[in-house]
Amino acid sequence: MGPLRWQVAAAVAVGLTLALEVLPSVLHWLRAGRRSRSRREVLFFPSQVTCTEALLQAPGVEASEPSINCPCSLPHGESSLSRLLRALLAARASLELCLFAFSSPQLGRAVQLLHQRGVRVRVITDCDYMALNGSQIGLLRKAGIQVRHDQDLGYMHHKFAIVDKKVLITGSLNWTTQAIQNNRENVLIMEDEEYVRLFLEEFEHIWEEFNPTKYTFFPQKKRGH
Repeated sequence: MGPLRWQVAAAVAVGLTLALEVLPSVLHWLRAGRRSRSRREVLFFPSQVTCTEALLQAPGVEASEPSINCPCSLPHGESSLSRLLRALLAARASLELCLFAFSSPQLGRAVQLLHQRGVRVRVITDCDYMALNGSQIGLLRKAGIQVRHDQDLGYMHHKFAIVDKKVLITGSLNWTTQAIQNNRENVLIMEDEEYVRLFLEEFEHIWEEFNPTKYTFFPQKKRGH
């Protein structure tokens, strides 16, 4: 091999070495850029009371625009509740809900609306709080939505939702009118594959654990002789 070929080979080897050294940094930069473009939204409560009829009854109408057909006297504008509703109503294929308390009529209507659109909705909740007056759980079940609950072995205290298996909604907020309108609460809405995967695994674990075939509310009768 002549001197020129040796020089070319050496240059290629150096170039490959540098490329391999730089590659991890480039991949990290690309991932960071992708994460920065992913959805990140923080909501704080109590929420301003606004009309949500445009979101719940007229898909495609912006909630920030006054609804001509809405007779209510509530202000028509953006609020933490309306932004939460938007995040939920963006679901097109699936919605997993894991909620300690669920009594908000607006959020209940949103979940039923998604079910009517053909979105697969599954709900996990706490057995004590689902029986309280005003709970939306009975209405969801009546609408044909799958619901599973614990057996009073400690509170099922999670408060999270997963939209289309790609957007996580979680925080301190119970889905109740009291919490939405009066409490200091927070909700984080984020599109992150790793966090969504972890919460989805937790949901599936609880979903299987709360399978009704495993309930022991009614002990098996002893067989007669």
